[in-house]
Amino acid sequence: MRKAIFLLTLIACSIACTGNRKTNKFMTNGDETLVCLETTMGDITVKLYNETPKHRDNFIKLVKEGVYDGTLFHRVIKNFMIQAGDPTSKTANDTASLGSGDVGYTIPAEFVDTRYHKRGALAAARQPDNVNPERASSGCQFYIVTGNVFSEDQLIQMEKNINQGRLDTIFQNLARKHMKEIYKMRKANDMAGLLALQDTLEAQAKSQQLQEGIRRFTPEQIKIYTTEGGAPHLDGDYTVFGEVVEGMDAVARIEAAKTNKADRPTENIRITKASIIN
Repeated sequence: MRKAIFLLTLIACSIACTGNRKTNKFMTNGDETLVCLETTMGDITVKLYNETPKHRDNFIKLVKEGVYDGTLFHRVIKNFMIQAGDPTSKTANDTASLGSGDVGYTIPAEFVDTRYHKRGALAAARQPDNVNPERASSGCQFYIVTGNVFSEDQLIQMEKNINQGRLDTIFQNLARKHMKEIYKMRKANDMAGLLALQDTLEAQAKSQQLQEGIRRFTPEQIKIYTTEGGAPHLDGDYTVFGEVVEGMDAVARIEAAKTNKADRPTENIRITKASIIN
């Protein structure tokens, strides 16, 4: 009797997310956790990657605790992503500024080269580098990528821009550690000293960048980004910990919603229920 009740419960839960569709091949994969996000725009099923266990386990914990039930998709940008998971959005009024809510902790970054920001990717939001240099993820907020399709030339230029931007950031961080020294040399009009320090910091920045790794898109990424699309500029900066396996039509409807100047949908789009389905 208990087995029969368990099976009936499992079947009911699966139907809630998938209806009578027969294309949900991932439902039989016991190696990866599947989560159903029932939203007011339709159901979205995501699988969680085992390569990012901290994010996987945290997401499962929050789903089981009901943290996502009733939350809004509070930030929606066409051809980019849809974002949710702010606990304060559950009871927010129509004019409230959303996106700063959290659960009191962050998750260490888990960057995996083979998990990137393709269309449908599930990733963790986070605070910017200037206050979060280790790129730790929000404990609860997440986004689903919609993105754009790019040409190979665009990806090559993007690589250059990303690497130059990272080099500039490293240099600026190093320079901040020498601000007193820089101030004294400027006050003394010591241009030779400033130029020598600049050369030293540039060399240190390039060395650090080499240690961290020069950003290069893999052939697989190039193929996906030039066909299916995504948000390649986020790779290596935000943790991707899953992907949509059913319900990109619902994602597209959410993405198409009218938004205000803060990118919040003018009509609330809510996650009514999040549940583990295997």
